[in-house]
Amino acid sequence: MDSLDDNKAQGAPQTADLDAQALFYHRYPRPGKMEITATKPLGNQRDLALAYSPGVAAPCLAIKDDPATAAFYTARSNLVAVVSNGTAVLGLGNIGALASKPVMEGKAVLFKKFAGIDVFDIEINAPAVEDMVKVVSALEPTFGGINLEDIKAPECFEVERQLREIMDIPVFHDDQHGTAIIVAAAVLNGLELAGKDIATVKIVASGAGAAALACLNLLVALGARRENIWVHDLEGLVYKGREVLMDEWKSVYAQDSDKRTLADSIGGADIFLGLSAAGVLKPELLAQMAEKPLIMALANPNPEIMPNLAREARPDAMICTGRSDFPNQVNNVLCFPYIFRGALDCGARTINEEMKLAAVRAIASLAREEPSDVAARAYSGETPVFGPEYLIPSPFDQRLILRIAPCVAKAAAETGVATRPIQDFDAYMDELNRFVFRSGFIMKPLFTAAKTAAKKRVIFAEGEDERVLRAAQVLLEEGIAKPILIGRPSILQTRLERFGLKIRPDVDFEVVNPESDRRYRDYVDEYFAHVGRSGVTPEAARTIVRTNSTVISALAVKRGDADALICGLEGRYDRHLRDVKQIIGKKPGVIDFSGLSLLISQRGATFFTDTYVTYNPSAEEIAEMTIMAAREIRRFGIKPRAALVSHSNFGSRDSESARKMRRATQLVREQAPDLEADGEMHGDSAISEILRKRVMPDTTLSGEANLIVFPTLDAANITLGIVKTMTDSLHVGPILLGAAMPAHILTPSVTSRGVVNMATLAVVEASHPEGGL
Repeated sequence: MDSLDDNKAQGAPQTADLDAQALFYHRYPRPGKMEITATKPLGNQRDLALAYSPGVAAPCLAIKDDPATAAFYTARSNLVAVVSNGTAVLGLGNIGALASKPVMEGKAVLFKKFAGIDVFDIEINAPAVEDMVKVVSALEPTFGGINLEDIKAPECFEVERQLREIMDIPVFHDDQHGTAIIVAAAVLNGLELAGKDIATVKIVASGAGAAALACLNLLVALGARRENIWVHDLEGLVYKGREVLMDEWKSVYAQDSDKRTLADSIGGADIFLGLSAAGVLKPELLAQMAEKPLIMALANPNPEIMPNLAREARPDAMICTGRSDFPNQVNNVLCFPYIFRGALDCGARTINEEMKLAAVRAIASLAREEPSDVAARAYSGETPVFGPEYLIPSPFDQRLILRIAPCVAKAAAETGVATRPIQDFDAYMDELNRFVFRSGFIMKPLFTAAKTAAKKRVIFAEGEDERVLRAAQVLLEEGIAKPILIGRPSILQTRLERFGLKIRPDVDFEVVNPESDRRYRDYVDEYFAHVGRSGVTPEAARTIVRTNSTVISALAVKRGDADALICGLEGRYDRHLRDVKQIIGKKPGVIDFSGLSLLISQRGATFFTDTYVTYNPSAEEIAEMTIMAAREIRRFGIKPRAALVSHSNFGSRDSESARKMRRATQLVREQAPDLEADGEMHGDSAISEILRKRVMPDTTLSGEANLIVFPTLDAANITLGIVKTMTDSLHVGPILLGAAMPAHILTPSVTSRGVVNMATLAVVEASHPEGGL
């Protein structure tokens, strides 16, 4: 079930080529999958004095006086230990602690990727329960939580139980509880679709290891009855009086029965839970199961029965596996990062049953919502919607953290195990949203302004595009805008159904059908009035208005049928810009358009201009785009600090390009004396105030520049692409500056979230055309 088993989950053979690729992946460009990164500056003697001696004494003494302050002065409250003794590693068995390290590193990067949690992986040579408990319990001062991993049963039960009793931080054996939580969520949804009650269903299990027993225990907590649960292992049925391969954890499910085999007990079963071995469930046994059975064949790499065989035998069955190449994958990454996120954020002392049940219900509920665009991209073909083929969400659904972490934190507070209960859940959701959508913090002022303004009509040229359809639903649900989509109604309806979206054409949003819109003649006349003396004949104008959706959109804005335009998801940027220029035109007094791009990284927000429009702008054009960009940046609630960059550093070179940037800087100062701006300077001087002041002590720019102005389109666009890729930054834009009415030309790589961001900005521009919010 673990996501690290992806190659096995795909059923791919372990070929020499695959092994070689995996070894290369783990070795280069540096060994392993993790590194430690400092979160504080260490650039000078003062930084060192604060980070270590003598400054470090202050937080040490504060923690000595009040241990709870460790959450404020150290990384402990966001640090988890992934601990294993290597006795039951994935499908590899008892390979030892050292050999398990690649798996534990993999688990660590999943924590970081999906929930922003830092991890130290700790592999220990401690096969005995007593040794494991002694080592792990001694780690409590270092960590905010312990994730036990790949420890064989039954020792794993006792290790976790003892650690939970003596440690005051969460201890969570993911192999048990992670699997159980996902299974329980699938069971809840499967029973809802089948119209069955968990208190009355019959459950037959194949496998009695750590994961299987944890699944059954959680189902009992949800209402399943022990007398309705039939457990089988290598010795057959777990029955009263059996002595071989029995233990205290398995014994609670012993049946008072003379049945011994799976074939004996599967009759009338509503649920088959398989955590055993391939081929255990034969097709002929499925015929004995109840109506609409739920088959959870979770053995990896090959399940107890392949889904195609199960479907042939029981077309009415709902089927889950541990494989990613079939629907309903039971994957632990659906829950463990987010359970720890919620537990750490409230300072939970443990992860109790109520917190696990909260996660179960959150996951089950999310599967009933419309899939997000990120989840949709995880599938090929049609986007699944809640039903037999979609009982649990995709592991790539970014909303998982937004649903699970708050529910877990609330359950922790309600059950009295939270040492730092979350006081403001709205603020907490904002924090989680900022993690999920890195644009959240930067975009928040714009979203707030758009929601409070009179609803503006945003027309989308590529209305049939999936990203636009998903963005339209978000804009409607959030109350940000009134979408107008250009597209054929039948195509729109079909795609909305395919993607599992609930909005409907001409009900929730307006449709402009290019094939039959009643305004066609008026639009043709309007278009010809703009381009008739530019070589476009009346006949060509009719064809263009019928076939060019950007032209239609621009005409709608020009005529007042829409307030803002979004285009560019298909085709070349310059062709869209040509249409916007011809129809919407420039603001009075503006020399030319320019394109502003925003990159959001761990460093914060940095704006780049001109990244898309003018190949070799003049000094006057550079000054104009700098001032327009600064005005746009203020919409985000950010004070602009502009650096006009060059190969010359404050006069160190006297080339034509350097003189242009020098002249542009002077023009900016004359035309916008209140704007913090300086140049011409090197790129590193723009970022580092120390370097800048070393060369120019009386620089008029303070701190780190957040608006980088380039001498040419080449320099700006190339830098944008490189920085975006190297820093894994989120791109917002390009933002078109200088248009007479709100219009933005995006790029084909934009996501649906990017469409939402730009549509929101367009709404704010339409509401406040002179700037501000």
